[in-house]
Amino acid sequence: MEIRYSLTEEDYLNFNMFHVKNSKTAKRALNMQRFLMPIIFIVLSYVLSKVGNMSFFGLLIAFLIVSILWITFYPKYFYSYVFRNTKKMIKEGKNDGLLGEHHMVLSEEGIIDLTSNGETKVIWSGIQTLSEDKYNIYLYNSSVSAYILPKRELNNVDEMKTYLKSKLR
Repeated sequence: MEIRYSLTEEDYLNFNMFHVKNSKTAKRALNMQRFLMPIIFIVLSYVLSKVGNMSFFGLLIAFLIVSILWITFYPKYFYSYVFRNTKKMIKEGKNDGLLGEHHMVLSEEGIIDLTSNGETKVIWSGIQTLSEDKYNIYLYNSSVSAYILPKRELNNVDEMKTYLKSKLR
């Protein structure tokens, strides 16, 4: 089976956001940052009340409000930060082998991905997981990288998923 498709910056950004939202390490980092700061805020209210000779309860209420806002809105900031930085990194250099035209050959042995920069090959056992979101199918060949198949470029998405699942058993 052969597929010709064009991988765009948006496809790559979608992959990175999908990966960050589903990565145990990224989730752990988000939760650490999300919940550690409110604890620091509460400790800070105690320290400021002692050092500044201020009302502890007044400071505590103010910092609790800030903590609630932090817990509520920090994930949105975190994901937008990842998105912006990924976009900046894409623009830093040439991405011809990553973005642009791809010619993927799916055979009994594995996958061959041909781009303007060359080709990559992986046998089916080298594909660790098959994942998807509403935009793409991701064939993870490591814990941080994947072959990205844009669904908009596939004639029959369900048929493709069935074929790929049969190869990954």
